[in-house]
Amino acid sequence: MLLKLTWFGHSCFLLETASARVLIDPFLGGREVAADYILVSHGHGDHLGDTVAVARRTGATVVANFEITSWLAKQGIKKTHAQHIGGGFDHPWGRVKLTIAHHGSSLPDGSYGGNPCGFLLSAAGKKIYFAGDTGLFYDMKLIGEEGIDLAILPIGDNYTMGPADALRAVKLIGPGRVVPCHYDTFKVIRQDPHAWAAEVERTTGARATVMAPGETIDI
Repeated sequence: MLLKLTWFGHSCFLLETASARVLIDPFLGGREVAADYILVSHGHGDHLGDTVAVARRTGATVVANFEITSWLAKQGIKKTHAQHIGGGFDHPWGRVKLTIAHHGSSLPDGSYGGNPCGFLLSAAGKKIYFAGDTGLFYDMKLIGEEGIDLAILPIGDNYTMGPADALRAVKLIGPGRVVPCHYDTFKVIRQDPHAWAAEVERTTGARATVMAPGETIDI
């Protein structure tokens, strides 16, 4: 089975494997989405999003750092799996490894959210790098040495990498395909993703795909 990826806008994605629906950073605006697992990169409201509501409704297991899973336990979420940066775990549907993300992190009540992260996902013979909210860092080259089939990168600027640094990230990672995210949600992060994708394809060997909210692609 091919992996399927759906974008719900901002940094919220659904990865569908043969055995699980994996929801990443569920900033859903109250939309109901079925999930077996939820991956949370950091505690900011536009990434933690609807995690509590979705986990309560679906019984999904939440994968995040120890600080976030501990906070979720206080909200009554019982099914969590804590990991930390550099650590990987083989979940029933695939492997999750937490990667560096240079950003901030706090939880909705202002409590400490631990270190933000990205995710290196291995499933169905494919490797997907979800960078999370991050600035450019040279160790992306090490992540690229894993052999990345798809990289999901923020391009919005102001809070994360902008288009120029995201292009440099593509060159460091060397993915087969790249999808931009974390843009246009707010006025301060408005960008032209199509211009960025054209530049990616002009200057790198990667295929760039601009997704529309609600669109699904095969990986």
